[in-house]
Amino acid sequence: MLALACAFSVAHASDPELRNVALVSSEDGHQLQFDVVFELNPRLEEVVSRGVPLYFVAEFELTRPRWYWFDEDLAKRSLTYRLSYHALTRQYRLATGPLHQNFPTLESALKTMSRVRSWTVAERGSLSVGVGYQAQLRFRLDLTQMPKPFQVGAIGDRDWSLGTEWLRWTYVPGAGNTEPVSQ
Repeated sequence: MLALACAFSVAHASDPELRNVALVSSEDGHQLQFDVVFELNPRLEEVVSRGVPLYFVAEFELTRPRWYWFDEDLAKRSLTYRLSYHALTRQYRLATGPLHQNFPTLESALKTMSRVRSWTVAERGSLSVGVGYQAQLRFRLDLTQMPKPFQVGAIGDRDWSLGTEWLRWTYVPGAGNTEPVSQ
């Protein structure tokens, strides 16, 4: 099993931070795992507690650089989380695709969402051993899925800009660990 482990620190303490990023080659394919450290500000907590769902997206891209043409896009994957509150049951619901889970507190829902494991981002055999690939990852609040009045109100408002910068690194299957470079 090959792994790429890294840590990334962000300048502002209130901004989300990607940690323990690892791209692992396994029998099921190339799997990504990472942790996101973040807190919702009071405005976002109020919005979700009033029943408006928040959408968070983890985006991953894998390309192969080519000197003679544009880089070859090998994988573009996204993982969307829908965080909502149900007043009748007094529980928070975290959903991804058709799967969902209920939580008694907002903190427990955020803790589960912030830990991603075994996310298959490339099929087995789709990458060549010893070849360098450019990987990048980010995590953000997706405002495009919010109701339109919230989208308009969020323009230029720091309370609504929750997300990490792209974390970029070179991944070489079969070569061991390399350090990421943020850009």
